[in-house]
Amino acid sequence: MINFDKALQDPGLAFKRPTEILQSKELSREQKIKLLRQWEYDVREIQVAEEENMAGPEPVTLSSIHEALSSLGVFRDMERSAPTKQGGGI
Repeated sequence: MINFDKALQDPGLAFKRPTEILQSKELSREQKIKLLRQWEYDVREIQVAEEENMAGPEPVTLSSIHEALSSLGVFRDMERSAPTKQGGGI
């Protein structure tokens, strides 16, 4: 059983890959989107830290998260650029 609130705190601990979120029958579409968005933010945070020479764990790729979101019908807004490296708000 998936504890959504705990998974939302760190999706990378609860799931190995974004596709595991997609395959879950326990989660609603909205929960899957929230988890993927949080995971995207976390990956961006790690990338920023690495740019500042602070090593972190090997993250999943942003493209795998974006592919998972696309399969849920959520697409990136290419017309608006993010105000921060983290991609703005979740």
